[in-house]
Amino acid sequence: MTATCPILKIGTSFTSNAPTVSPFFVWLMIPPKFCPGRIPFAFLEDIHQRFVRTYGRAVHSAQAYGMNDEFSRVLSQQMEYYSNDPNADRMNRLKGEMNQVRNVMIENIDKVLERGDRLELLVDKTANMQGNTFRFRKQARRFRSTVWWRNVKLTVALILLILVILYVVLAFVCHGLTLPSCLK
Repeated sequence: MTATCPILKIGTSFTSNAPTVSPFFVWLMIPPKFCPGRIPFAFLEDIHQRFVRTYGRAVHSAQAYGMNDEFSRVLSQQMEYYSNDPNADRMNRLKGEMNQVRNVMIENIDKVLERGDRLELLVDKTANMQGNTFRFRKQARRFRSTVWWRNVKLTVALILLILVILYVVLAFVCHGLTLPSCLK
């Protein structure tokens, strides 16, 4: 990983050399020219908060270099973090998160557009099916009507055939076409 902003060289000693009666500390750091101003200030703020959280008021009665052994590990860890980790810069981290959000939104928009194309295709297919359904119903009615008329004609023809067969049988039984023996 390349250094984004080298804060301090590892191994630099940290001193608590403030007068015991003074409640003020001066936190000082000289970053390189190419280092953005937000990273050193974030580093100083983080170190200040950790120092106050760790030692609180005990720092006012501390000996010179008395906290060096304990706090130097924290200091070197934070120097390493702020020097090498790109997430140390809150602005870059937020930009990265914004880029991720933007990429997710672009993907979602692409999916919506793709889904819109599919919906448009479905709408076209639905309209086509509605037209086919209308034609099918019309043809089905026409076919049903044709079949009904065929059935009616067949029924009438069958009735006429039965009447003719009945007449022929009666004419044979009655000895003639005019049915002379049956009408007496």
